[in-house]
Amino acid sequence: MEKKIKVYTDGGARGNPGPAAGGIVIFDEDGKLLAIDAKYFGNTTNNQAEYQALELAIKLLIKRNITGRILCYLDSELAVKQLKGEYKVKNSGIARVKEKIDGLLKTFQSIEFIHVRREENKFADKLVNVILDAREKL
Repeated sequence: MEKKIKVYTDGGARGNPGPAAGGIVIFDEDGKLLAIDAKYFGNTTNNQAEYQALELAIKLLIKRNITGRILCYLDSELAVKQLKGEYKVKNSGIARVKEKIDGLLKTFQSIEFIHVRREENKFADKLVNVILDAREKL
């Protein structure tokens, strides 16, 4: 039986568009922290930051050779519906990032996108705010 890998990602922009960042937290099925990362994306929109954070997470999974049944938790219902193919991606910038993500997803046997409320995504959300707060102080 494949082990479950829980990937929490969040992206956010202050100003939309504005300064943006992404946060990633990856746990195994027992709740053990496997990886954590965060990145400043420059000026972009909330939706673009959500996708960039997910792309960063998938690349991190590949780099660390983390495999199993991948469960990706995002607090953006729009992004989840687009990733599942329920909604079309109309923004060309997001479409390009989604195309990259779709190519990377072929690496995994099983990957699922799940919408969660913000409070269930608190660690990734906190990372976004830590990065953006730090950038404001520079």
